[in-house]
Amino acid sequence: MALPVAFFAVFFAYPVAAIVRRGLRIDGAWRFGRFADVLGDAGIRHVLWFTTWQALASTALTLLIALPGAYVLARLEFPGRQVLRAVVTVPFVLPTVVVGTAFLALLGHGGLLDQLWGVRLDTTVWAILLAHVFFNYAVVVRTVGGLWAQLDPRQEEAARMLGASPLTAWRTVTLPALAPAVAAAALMVFLFTFTSFGVVQILGGPTFSTLEVEIYRQTSEIFDLSTAAVLTLVQFAAVGAILAVHAWTVRRREGALKLVDAALTARRPRGAGQWTLLAGVLATIAVLLLLPLAVLVQRSLTAPGFGYYRALTDPDGGVFPVAPISAVGTSLSYAAAATAIAVVIGSLAAAALTRRDAGRLVRGFDALLMLPLGVSAVTVGFGFLIALDKPPLDLRQSWILVPLAQALVGVPFVVRTMLPVLRAVDARLREAAAVLGASPWRVWREVDLPMVRRALLVAAGFAFAVSLGEFGATVFIARPDNPTLPVAVARLLSRPGDLNYGQAMALSTILMVVCAVALLLLERLRTADRSGEL
Repeated sequence: MALPVAFFAVFFAYPVAAIVRRGLRIDGAWRFGRFADVLGDAGIRHVLWFTTWQALASTALTLLIALPGAYVLARLEFPGRQVLRAVVTVPFVLPTVVVGTAFLALLGHGGLLDQLWGVRLDTTVWAILLAHVFFNYAVVVRTVGGLWAQLDPRQEEAARMLGASPLTAWRTVTLPALAPAVAAAALMVFLFTFTSFGVVQILGGPTFSTLEVEIYRQTSEIFDLSTAAVLTLVQFAAVGAILAVHAWTVRRREGALKLVDAALTARRPRGAGQWTLLAGVLATIAVLLLLPLAVLVQRSLTAPGFGYYRALTDPDGGVFPVAPISAVGTSLSYAAAATAIAVVIGSLAAAALTRRDAGRLVRGFDALLMLPLGVSAVTVGFGFLIALDKPPLDLRQSWILVPLAQALVGVPFVVRTMLPVLRAVDARLREAAAVLGASPWRVWREVDLPMVRRALLVAAGFAFAVSLGEFGATVFIARPDNPTLPVAVARLLSRPGDLNYGQAMALSTILMVVCAVALLLLERLRTADRSGEL
């Protein structure tokens, strides 16, 4: 536990505490009255209301659109089903900047809808809601569909034989069994949309602002650290409550159901209703998930002779002191370093949490590992600049600063991936190896590693994809001569001109392809060994 605890203490707790302290401690005295001042401001209350309202609306809309897809991928067998599972998951690992850019190309000025029907939805709440559905569709499909595929269909069939209609059988038998999974998916979607940053910043314009966007504005534009600190603590408290409720629903889901092999429940569509549902889901995926990405690629190719892609190699564009294409190599190197850090820290933490004699303090650390997903990434990034400015932790000029910030987000994914597999390893195997004289290191290498190797690769893939797309913290600490891909896309979009817009589309396409390739490799690892399915 020593290294994970030290890592989170130095690179998470210390920077966040430093920026909160600087915001609330003024002239040597704590100014807790700032809570009343900030929360009493009408503009801030509007931000809080919009943050909550849009998260609730996004969650409801996502469930409405994605639940049919969860059923189709869980219970219907058809050609290309596994490929479709990978396709619907691609949007979730895409950086929010790419998602915002894709919908800007579809719904914004000069977008596809604008060209065809003169309709523009950018700077409207509908663009934000649709982008959130696009981003979180896979959360519902994976969470609810994974459980739906393992529910015994004979229970619903028995209700049908006793005279219940299909709707009544589903409502009285299947829906109660799915309720914990639906609640867990809804809470996760609410968490992701409540802390939304890149999507709202690009599509919402100056009209709409979530807590995360407002923290960024107060920190980087107005330089009001006290307001930013209050908003950070408010968001922290809200996210903590969401995670507590999520943990409760997960425990209910784990203990209340008897499941069967998912391979035995999928069947070919039967009847006009199931074929119509399958067609509707495929059409929804094509329009909502694939069309924005296709428009993004098409916009990147509108210049003759791949002009926008060739312009990425020009260092004289004025946006960066280096050619924008260099952001590709920078992002890959940063993501690789962040992945290595996240795998080491996350694996050690997961190994410690699997010990049966772990105390309450160790078990409490399991919950703390999730906090980087809920605390404002903007606060973490700015906290790095404020806190890590003195020896021996003066890292402001060091390249490692960006991978460290990205690794904070990757570690929870590594722990959540590794922990179930490590807990499944029979402790008697370790004990037998130890009795035969193997050292602890050799026991891990000979017993644990062969069993968790695939999970380790899956965890590394998740950490790499998440690190590649991290934006909230990186936007503060990435150097102008070494921008990451998400930062480069955001800066290009903030500049007027067709060339900058086209280059942003080209860079977003490159980033999308890299993330998609990483995810497809991850899906191959998952399907190669169904026992390692998450």
